[in-house]
Amino acid sequence: MATPADLPDPVSGPLDGLLVADFSRVLAGPFATQQLADLGATVVKVESPAGDETRSWAPPERDGVSTYYLGINRNKFDVVLDFGDEADRAVALELASRADIVIENFKPGGLAQFGLDYDSVAAVNPAVVYASISGFGSAGGAALPGYDLIVQAMSGLMSLTGSPDGPAYRSGVSVFDVMTGMQATIGILAALEHRHRSGEGQHIEVNLLSTALAAMANHSSTYVAGGAVPFRMGNAHPSLFPYEPLPASDGEIVVVAANDGQFARLADALGRSELAGDPRFARTEDRNRNREELRPLLVEALAAHTIAEWFDILTEAGIACGPITTIDGGVALAERLGLEPVVQVGEGERAVPVIRNPIRFSRTPARYVAAPPTLGEHDALIRDWLSAPSSVLPDLTSGGPRG
Repeated sequence: MATPADLPDPVSGPLDGLLVADFSRVLAGPFATQQLADLGATVVKVESPAGDETRSWAPPERDGVSTYYLGINRNKFDVVLDFGDEADRAVALELASRADIVIENFKPGGLAQFGLDYDSVAAVNPAVVYASISGFGSAGGAALPGYDLIVQAMSGLMSLTGSPDGPAYRSGVSVFDVMTGMQATIGILAALEHRHRSGEGQHIEVNLLSTALAAMANHSSTYVAGGAVPFRMGNAHPSLFPYEPLPASDGEIVVVAANDGQFARLADALGRSELAGDPRFARTEDRNRNREELRPLLVEALAAHTIAEWFDILTEAGIACGPITTIDGGVALAERLGLEPVVQVGEGERAVPVIRNPIRFSRTPARYVAAPPTLGEHDALIRDWLSAPSSVLPDLTSGGPRG
């Protein structure tokens, strides 16, 4: 097991002193290990000689490197190990034997042939927290490939996305990969607390399909608790109205009135106060049932002003609303709100702008100390460190911005 003396400490973080052996690739696993690295853990990213597939997922790219890869691999050491090579397998097992956390997203059982599965690692490192990520679990779905798009299709999400009379659509983001990475991180942190209390390690399993069913929350509950199968509604909400884009004089603005008080304020702001007292629209369930009668009345009122004008009017009235923008607009909004969404990692020619970790700590903020590594960038350093049990792994960097 790693000790604090073995680990880099450029700046203190909430997960300082923890070593992560990262045997994952593509999105869910690297997203999870980047979160751990941001929070102070030492993450050693292990890649095959071919490298993480996302290195070549371009365009888009920055200075010849895929922006996909750059977005999820900061603050990590990088070593190349060929698990088909006996010597490299020994290096990988040595890394896993020292690690507090191992995370992998091979097909279930795929690491057993290399002696790097949970049972093999736990035999030499019983306190290890070992996290496995798959598409469909380790039972009946073990052989199924775990691509986010496939899970979006098979979980039912695509049946909920798109216009009612149009084709099913995927989410514009690999939403279940990202969510599964988050679930893995939650599981790891919970298992670490269990280890802190008991001294025991354990095996954590997360999969995209289970994450999808949990993440669809109210829609999943509609079926399992209510016996109804949700259907595609475009931008409409199945239980709330208004809760969707509505046309102003120059385009659409998203308007939300999620309870009766909010709707009364909206009606006042639109100059249609009488709508809040109309028995067809007085309560949430009334508005939901009679949305086709209410919608044209709202559209008529909203035609009086532009999106920008309504944003000011409705915001002043305490009504949630917003224009539909592209991602550059989202970043610009975060900047205007003082959220400082973009930070730099690395120095000089290696400096890369990245999105800030969304968690804010008052005492132990996230760190941004190193640009995403090149393939095998720390190969000699990691191999030398692992070959000498008493050696100290040097700092990833001499320090960097935090916050």
